[in-house]
Amino acid sequence: MKHVIIGFFVILLAESGRLEAHAFLKDAHPAVGSTVQTPPSEVQIRFTEKIEPTLSRIQVFDASGKEVDKRDLHLDRSDHALLHISLPRLGAGTYKVVWRVVSTDTHATSGSFTFRIVRDK
Repeated sequence: MKHVIIGFFVILLAESGRLEAHAFLKDAHPAVGSTVQTPPSEVQIRFTEKIEPTLSRIQVFDASGKEVDKRDLHLDRSDHALLHISLPRLGAGTYKVVWRVVSTDTHATSGSFTFRIVRDK
């Protein structure tokens, strides 16, 4: 029985290590679910792993579903876990950010979040 329990914990630890190899959203600007007064000039998303930018994407959509980003996704020069995408001057409203990234170890993850602009300056 002792060997079965030890084997179970070895398998559990091996599986949890595999989960850590995926790139998950660590933080974003504008922040996930945030309300801002000043329209951002870009969306930045930092992941838990280094990203392969040529296999990744970030898109920003307005409330009607129209893509509003400048389609210029790029990796941060000093932080290879941070992606940037530029935005035009956005008006008040709710925006949805949709992302799909591939980490440098080839694992893909995806997700989305919203942010809201309450006043266009």
